[in-house]
Amino acid sequence: SFSTMLGGMATLIGTPPNLIVSGFRDQLTGAPFAMFDFSPVGGTVALAGIAFIALGGWRLVPERQAAAIDQFQTAAYLTEARIPAGARAAGLRLHEIEAELADSSAVVVGLVRGDRTIAAPRPYREVREGDILLIEAESNALSKALVGLGLTLEGDVKSASREAGKPPAALTAGGVELIEVTVRPTSPLIGRTIGDIRLRDRFGLNLLALSREGRQQLVRLHALPIRAGDVLLLQGTPAEAAEFAGQFGLVPLARRAISIPSPAKALGISLIMAASVLIGALGILPPAVAFSGGVVAAVVLNIVPARRMYDAVDWPVIDLLGALMPVAGAMATSGAADWLARGLVDTLAGGRPVLALVLVLVVTMCLSDFMNNAATAAVMCPIAVGIAQRMGVSADPYLMAVAIAASCAFLTPIGHQNNTLILGPGGFRFGDYWRLGLPMELLVLAVSVPVLLVVWPL
Repeated sequence: SFSTMLGGMATLIGTPPNLIVSGFRDQLTGAPFAMFDFSPVGGTVALAGIAFIALGGWRLVPERQAAAIDQFQTAAYLTEARIPAGARAAGLRLHEIEAELADSSAVVVGLVRGDRTIAAPRPYREVREGDILLIEAESNALSKALVGLGLTLEGDVKSASREAGKPPAALTAGGVELIEVTVRPTSPLIGRTIGDIRLRDRFGLNLLALSREGRQQLVRLHALPIRAGDVLLLQGTPAEAAEFAGQFGLVPLARRAISIPSPAKALGISLIMAASVLIGALGILPPAVAFSGGVVAAVVLNIVPARRMYDAVDWPVIDLLGALMPVAGAMATSGAADWLARGLVDTLAGGRPVLALVLVLVVTMCLSDFMNNAATAAVMCPIAVGIAQRMGVSADPYLMAVAIAASCAFLTPIGHQNNTLILGPGGFRFGDYWRLGLPMELLVLAVSVPVLLVVWPL
């Protein structure tokens, strides 16, 4: 995660803050930053950061148990219950049985009928005498409800016949698999529950387990609001899981099929990418036009289906920028940016340009740890320009400092979506990030200031 943020500093298109900073320079001087203007400073900082991580910084990362299917311990709360002759449950539909089990937060995730196993059964399926239900719930809370339905416990699914480290066969019968997905920061699933979206009715999937910051949640899964970074263990067919993941912005983590494009398409998209970078770098066309043309070419050549174009756009970021750019402009025209710049320059920097540059880096880093990095860049650019104008020096080093620091959201899992994505899969906790993140930010500060002063002199 940290390496992806470091690498984004090196080019104009590597990260949204670089594009925003380039746009502010265009407004200020009529000339935006070029494709590789960020490379001397950003590349140096990236190399220093990656070297630090590789040569010893990795030791600062706490050892956590990463999420994995064989570590979810599904057998700990999967129970088999048989429907004996004369049981009240015989003849009921599954949704009626689940209504009886509601107080236990139990869900029927499988049904065994004779030699046939039905995984992820539909709610309106009728159960019969002799059927065995595979029920997800804590056994202690389940016993009373089972007695009311006349069911008999067959015992915990974990048995001597089950291979160690493998899920029960009833969970993976008939082409059904166990699939892990992690919740992206922009997923529409955040804040909603599995019950809200009717996961089984709409997609034919069961939620078997949920891991949050490395800790497994065992109860009330279907009423638990989802958070960014959660890892969900789903039961269903790969096609159903793929449809669900695509619709709700989830990232598969394990047992996922990898689609390899045809050699012709792979070569085609590589050439389009190279041509877009070259056209933008040489100034033949503005980068926005060059890459938009690349997108059009990919669609025209049927390398990317047109229906997938809009799914690939990070719309929340676009909305955020659309809202913040006028705010940033208002800061500049209303005098707010100049007032803040004056406070930083006169009160803290004492009129010293180098110290002001350090302050811009530190303030931007702090904001980026808790705000979206694009939003941080939009807020800090007019302040950086105001500082430069007040001191009578070039604004370039200050704008470049904003670009570098806005990409340094190393202290928390919420400052950058890459940090959020690894929170659940890595089993990390909120407080784990600063252990490596704080030394990283100090290193970025120590490396970037002298390089900025050399490459972009005041």
